[in-house]
Amino acid sequence: MDSFVFLGFGLDAWITIVTVFAMFSVLLFTKLRSDVAFLCAVGILYVTGVLDVKETLSGISQPSVAVVGVLFVVIAGLMHTGVLQWIVKHLLGTPNTYTKAVTRLMLPVAALSSFLSNTTVVALFVNIVKMWSKKLNISPSKLLIPLSYASGMGGVCTLIGTPPNLIISGLYEEQTGHAMNILSTTIPGLFCLAVGVLSIIAMRRLLPNRKAPEEAFEATGDYTVEMLVPSDNPHIGMTIGELGLNSVQGGSLIELRHFDDERILSPVPDDEPLMGGDRLVYAGQIGELLELKMSHGLVNADHPVFHYEDAPKSKHFLRTAYLPFGSHLIGTTMGTNGFEQEHKAMLVAVCRRGERIEESPRSVVLQAGDTLLLESMNEWKTDTQNLQRDLHFFESEEIPNIGWRTFVSSAIMIAMVALSAFNVLPLLECAILAVFAMLLFRCCNAEQAMRSINWNILMIFACSAVLGIAIQKTGIAERMATGILDLCGTNPIVVMTAICFAGTFITEFISNTAAGAMFFPIMYNAAEQLGYEPFPFLIALMIAVSSSFATPIGSPTHMLVYGPGGYRFADFLKIGLLMNIIILAANILIVNLVYPLTPLP
Repeated sequence: MDSFVFLGFGLDAWITIVTVFAMFSVLLFTKLRSDVAFLCAVGILYVTGVLDVKETLSGISQPSVAVVGVLFVVIAGLMHTGVLQWIVKHLLGTPNTYTKAVTRLMLPVAALSSFLSNTTVVALFVNIVKMWSKKLNISPSKLLIPLSYASGMGGVCTLIGTPPNLIISGLYEEQTGHAMNILSTTIPGLFCLAVGVLSIIAMRRLLPNRKAPEEAFEATGDYTVEMLVPSDNPHIGMTIGELGLNSVQGGSLIELRHFDDERILSPVPDDEPLMGGDRLVYAGQIGELLELKMSHGLVNADHPVFHYEDAPKSKHFLRTAYLPFGSHLIGTTMGTNGFEQEHKAMLVAVCRRGERIEESPRSVVLQAGDTLLLESMNEWKTDTQNLQRDLHFFESEEIPNIGWRTFVSSAIMIAMVALSAFNVLPLLECAILAVFAMLLFRCCNAEQAMRSINWNILMIFACSAVLGIAIQKTGIAERMATGILDLCGTNPIVVMTAICFAGTFITEFISNTAAGAMFFPIMYNAAEQLGYEPFPFLIALMIAVSSSFATPIGSPTHMLVYGPGGYRFADFLKIGLLMNIIILAANILIVNLVYPLTPLP
């Protein structure tokens, strides 16, 4: 292996390069789960001998990985005691201008994201912002992109706000033996946040003015029709399947109610007999559905009972959800993918880019960003892991109780941050003590704590660290650092800018965790070759790999707002490319002011 060299890289380096590019391609162009793709990549590096057993398993033992896992439980305590919900309720208010609205929204979101999961914060705010925007008479699409941007910019303000900060700080400690303070990125992060808020306000004309997807679902008379089976209908006694009533031209049967029977059938089985007085509810194109009156002897129901606004009071449950990128439902139809049978639900309507699709909903080929209106006869859980991979639901099923535990969990979180910030205890020990306190005071129970841990993210986090080790071990990092120095010269600010620009670009297409792990050895080696302390370079890198604004796939929070905002892919490009450049410039400026470059001894 050592004798093979091509373009300056040995065989181990080429295996690593091909594996990493193959993994990125799989993530971009297939629906394979991200954690599986990362695990396969690490497995290939081990099987081919690039990494030994200790190196392969080193990701699991990283303190930063443990911190992420433990913080999931701390966040669960805050969620279940209603801390986040209380903050949302009392912060937004009723501003009278767009400038004030953006400021009132972005600053609290950024503050919360500095200590909590960005995805959790955005998921909590999405529905609130949509209702708030109606109250302010502002299109949700004018506020949801700023919401997502604020969570990303706020996340870089502390080491625990976003995974790349933890992984880069963990690798730095491993290399130097010196731990970063939890507030190391606070001043640069706050400066970039201020620049970001002002930029959003200045460029608000670039934000799209889209119609909210669920507006197409507010008047059910536009897409559902209810019909009655008269007592003299000649088809009484025949089954739904024999009459072909389950799937008809222009729509599908979503509900059947028998006369003098409180039971509601949905989905309706083919062997269900048709009886006089039955009420049939169809969804689809109203014009074509009304032809059933002539073909099957049905009549219009005098008093329709299927109304979206009345759903919480009735015995059926309606859920609005959208398809995120990577959903297994993309490219399929509800009539063929088995989703309805598996989850005992029925698709009522599909909305795309703010407009309801005028065809039978079960025959629509689903796309990323589509908004779905689903009905179930049972109060089905929407927080299962399998379901969340395919759909993101607008509403939250859990309504926490505000009480004394709300204040206890807040105090625990503040104490955790304070003890770490003042170097009383290492961050991992502070987080573990916070978990013990959350469980002791019953801010969350053991089941809620375990359910809150996102094992997929932990796996990606651990594997990203291992890939970073492979990039450094095989000489790729040193070679790339040397190439950047040859290209950019020996000016440290130019080199810092070039690597941060590359990190900002790459993180538009891969997870910021992976980008942080892979660019750490490159930035670290470049700083050392220039003869400077790597610390300022790595602070700049932390901000860069979390500054993904130009594509909806650049961050999970972008995907959370993509469907609810009725956005198109190009909407992020229009404002996001400028935001990338602006934040990059602000990043380089403030880092060099706060942390002047220091030559190595």
